[in-house]
Amino acid sequence: MPTATLDIVILGSGTSTGIPVVGCRCGVCRSEDPRNQRTRCSALIRCAGRNLLIDTSTDLRHQALREDIRHVDAVFYTHCHADHVHGIDDLRGFNIPGEQPIPLYAAPDTLDSLRTNFHYIFDQNQPPGYVPKLSLHPIEEPVKLFGLKIIPVPLYHGPQMATGYRCGPIAYLTDCNGIPANSLDLLNDLKLLVLDGLRFRPHPTHFNIPEAVAIAQSIGAEQTLLTHLSHDVEHLCHDADLPDGINLAYDGQHFSFEVQLEHAGEACHEN
Repeated sequence: MPTATLDIVILGSGTSTGIPVVGCRCGVCRSEDPRNQRTRCSALIRCAGRNLLIDTSTDLRHQALREDIRHVDAVFYTHCHADHVHGIDDLRGFNIPGEQPIPLYAAPDTLDSLRTNFHYIFDQNQPPGYVPKLSLHPIEEPVKLFGLKIIPVPLYHGPQMATGYRCGPIAYLTDCNGIPANSLDLLNDLKLLVLDGLRFRPHPTHFNIPEAVAIAQSIGAEQTLLTHLSHDVEHLCHDADLPDGINLAYDGQHFSFEVQLEHAGEACHEN
């Protein structure tokens, strides 16, 4: 099988408010350390000339300009909360004239929310307008896309469910406060784990940092990054206190890994 370099970019490492928080004058929000300036949580996987987004955050336009993203080949959604989907309209700029719509992959309930909340995009009876051309695809089993196997990882997000994703040696698990046993079985032998770690105090729908550290140590990835960080977290100070192999994520981080491509074709669903 051919090999390729798989890159993951942390597009955004912040919680739903972004950091600085509007109106806040705390030390983190006034910090000049760029690692404390966090856009809304999302990531980009690049491999073999393809760009796969995880979520269309509220800050997608800014993130795409910063990282010079010139095309998007697919989007994988974790769940339907505003900070993870409300950049969907910025996908317009990635539609190539004459080519197929950009495929969006998500759990069925997330797709239902997208249809409802963005009916102007998906309702064929709407008047014509400048809207992104997108197609919806439920993902409940692994999908093979551009030679990569994308594995959905169900997560507990308070009373709701969210979806993490594993691709080769990396897993991206944001917006969660629990990982089902069957999902833990999907997380063996990771080189990089990106994991929700909102703040130090408890939260009803997110891992706090002590909980995230404990989960990360049980999973045993070579490297773990904590993401979806609030303004309670100061990068330089708090990163230094974390165990070896666990660090705080920051916007613009890049990691690269060699992977084997499973086939040289286009997109196909695995049965």
